[in-house]
Amino acid sequence: MFVILVYDVGEKRVAKALKTARKYLYWVQNSVLEGEISEANLRKLKDELKKLSDESVDSFIFYSFRTTKYYDREIIGVKKGGQGLFL
Repeated sequence: MFVILVYDVGEKRVAKALKTARKYLYWVQNSVLEGEISEANLRKLKDELKKLSDESVDSFIFYSFRTTKYYDREIIGVKKGGQGLFL
């Protein structure tokens, strides 16, 4: 499946959230990651993010698509992140 992750976390947890998410997805912009991921790895990612987050102030939004058949992406301006920077 293809997933877009958007998150908003407290300043002290931003680096940990990004590092964790980059194990599974490609960073594309501040607090936004995307990529192909298996259901098992998506569950792992969600579990890892839950462990580091403070659910009273942090939020993670996952947009899941079964296929990229109808997916189109256009960048206007500075391109950030991407597959070339995957850890």
